[in-house]
Amino acid sequence: MNDSVIVIRYAELYLKGKNRSFFENLLIDNIKKSLVGIDCKLRFNRSRYEVYDYTEETKILDRLKKVFGIHSVSVALKCEADIDKICEIAKGTDFVGTFKVSTNRADKTFPMTSTEVSATVGGAILSAHPKLKVDVINPQNILNIDIREDGYAYIFKDKIPCSGGMPVGSSGKGLLLLSGGLDSPVAGYMMAKRGLRLDAVHFHSYPYTSEKAKQKVIDLAKILVPYTGPITLNCIPFTKIQEEIHRCCASNYMITIVRRFMMRIAEKVAQMSDCGCIVNGESLGQVASQTLQSITVTNDIIKSMPIFRPCIGMDKQEIVDIALKIGTYDTSVLPYEDCCTVFLPDSPVTKPTLLRAEKEEKRLGDFAGLIAEAIDNREILHIE
Repeated sequence: MNDSVIVIRYAELYLKGKNRSFFENLLIDNIKKSLVGIDCKLRFNRSRYEVYDYTEETKILDRLKKVFGIHSVSVALKCEADIDKICEIAKGTDFVGTFKVSTNRADKTFPMTSTEVSATVGGAILSAHPKLKVDVINPQNILNIDIREDGYAYIFKDKIPCSGGMPVGSSGKGLLLLSGGLDSPVAGYMMAKRGLRLDAVHFHSYPYTSEKAKQKVIDLAKILVPYTGPITLNCIPFTKIQEEIHRCCASNYMITIVRRFMMRIAEKVAQMSDCGCIVNGESLGQVASQTLQSITVTNDIIKSMPIFRPCIGMDKQEIVDIALKIGTYDTSVLPYEDCCTVFLPDSPVTKPTLLRAEKEEKRLGDFAGLIAEAIDNREILHIE
């Protein structure tokens, strides 16, 4: 046997105890879903998963890199764990310059130590390619040998890093407040990396904001899907609420009141969708609505679940770097304004108080009907 395979290694699942099989099965299911539409086969062994009988190597690698729970992948040749067969494959390497052989011997019954395997295979490579030189400190090339407990060995050059984290779905489901900016898609990505499956809610204020602004958010959700899995996007009509806030409340408190209404609606949608938390892209001190006082006043609304803010301690460049890595940056910076820019006051309050916020909201009278109407008229999109 001498097969070309793509070896998949998982990440934090090694740390799990008796319920490790739950995480493994979830990761396997997510891998299968990520490769739908590609002609290949999958094999799942102890701690090493394989893709085989494939042709579209680049496409497979690209998709696997986005599956949370995968630590790294390698394009490898697989053979029986026999030193002569391993040496024969190793002789076919196309190295130039210096090299070393690195061996992992998971099968401790194999009759040679890792050091002995590396030395023997290195000697075979030198005999076939006498111009090569061994450099065990700083080699230009590394040949990896992984001898497994099932009697087979993998021979490969590179370990391609993947997204790591936990399999999506292993930590429950949350509701992401998805605006058209840089921060919220990054927040969603980071929480999905911790195993959280995501639904999303987007507030739009047509005709003050354009249909292009809503389409921008849909496009961002599509970019996230290879990482997060399918997203149910709730598009909430927010125009009437904003008009009432603009008409009745003090202008400097408008952003604070708007954020509190968003949280009220988000909590109700989250409860309707069986979500256990709310996720947003707030970064401490970045804008007026993200000061310590503003976050405190906004937080007061939510009573039934936590609010996760994975970007809270990041500066803008750190957020930009992640947006570039995951592919959301170019869409996020398109110049289509979201509802947070509607009726924007010249001097928004940066240190609001809960007492004053509640006083301003009383000017709206019974606003439960406004919230119910917005939720009833939401557009639900399934992004896959």
